[in-house]
Amino acid sequence: METVIAFIVIFGALVFFHELGHFIFAKRAGILCREFAIGFGPKVFSMKKGETTYTIRLLPLGGFVRMAGEDPEMIDVKRGQVVGLLFHTDGKVKKVIVNHKDEYPDAKIIEVERADFEHELYIEGYEGDDEHLQRFELSDPAYIVIDREEVQIAPYDRQFGSKTLGQRAMAIFAGPLMNFILALVIFIVIGLLQGYPVDKPVIGELTEDGAARQAGLQQGDIVISIDGQTMSSWTDVVTVIRKSPEKPLQFQVNRNGQMIDLTVTPEKKTIEGETIGLIGVYGPMEKSFVGAIKQGALETYYWAKEIIVGLGHLLTGKFSFDMLSGPVGIAVSTHKVAQSGVYYLMKWGAILSINLGIINLLPLPALDGGRLTFFAIEALRGKPIDRQKEGIVHFIGFALLMLLMLVVTWNDIQKFFL
Repeated sequence: METVIAFIVIFGALVFFHELGHFIFAKRAGILCREFAIGFGPKVFSMKKGETTYTIRLLPLGGFVRMAGEDPEMIDVKRGQVVGLLFHTDGKVKKVIVNHKDEYPDAKIIEVERADFEHELYIEGYEGDDEHLQRFELSDPAYIVIDREEVQIAPYDRQFGSKTLGQRAMAIFAGPLMNFILALVIFIVIGLLQGYPVDKPVIGELTEDGAARQAGLQQGDIVISIDGQTMSSWTDVVTVIRKSPEKPLQFQVNRNGQMIDLTVTPEKKTIEGETIGLIGVYGPMEKSFVGAIKQGALETYYWAKEIIVGLGHLLTGKFSFDMLSGPVGIAVSTHKVAQSGVYYLMKWGAILSINLGIINLLPLPALDGGRLTFFAIEALRGKPIDRQKEGIVHFIGFALLMLLMLVVTWNDIQKFFL
């Protein structure tokens, strides 16, 4: 149960902050965001606040922000259609009732002659047997009611396609960007709470049964020299110890201003075929705000580079299908990491966030990178690609990604449970 909770919290947080990036920059650009969703499939939870409906859906495989105009606006009324109109006190139309009009006794019933719900924002029609054409202005906001469900009408200037290329690109890029920011923040928090490693010749924590504790070394001792060799960094200390299995080493340390000589004999260990010496100590850790920020940036860069190198194996032929993991594989790994403690779990979440950000930037259809690729082509051509053609490409890409997800999930099940 703890593993399930940890997986839900981590995966949910990654998706939430990714979609939050899209949402924030779309709202800044003035785009009407109809829905902010975590997951896909049927709705499990729904709450409307302002213009946006916030939902949690059944399948926790991602999320989305549904922006007006990303897909063709389905809000439309035809000439000859009979609709009901509800008005604000200023005389403008606040709701257009498409069906179930009998449930709205206060609605004015008209036969539509023409309407424009994107640019001029009006509807014209005839009331009853009156042959006089009436024109009604739409309020802002105005809603169309279909099957008792209200959908806000989005004027063209509130639609995704009306925005500049830069605004649209930023609304899409902001999702992966938020994943990198989230990872950076997590690494900074770890540095503030746990500390971060520094390359100083200072003894960190000691294991209970290590040679260092048995020889009398203490946490905080400053290593001046080993066998007469001056130590200027923790790297120097580790190098000498690893090269000296079962060889007595003469340590000179500074403990609270007092010089102390100790003899420490590293234990012999064989790791991945290499014989090394270990004395049972960890490197020194420090805590500072500036240092935590620096370490957080270094960690974010390091893991981003490692993930990109791993993806590069796809092009060099070093790729193995077992390198991919779906929700099942991530859940199993989360279980193993959770057993090591909360800081390791936080670090795992940060690495997954970086991975999600990089994967989404790949120039593949249905991913953010694919959409940014279409924007780049638009910038070069000076005009956008036909929306229907682009939509077909993204639909095919999404279908292929879902197929890959199923295959990877089945491979995870076979690998871990069969």
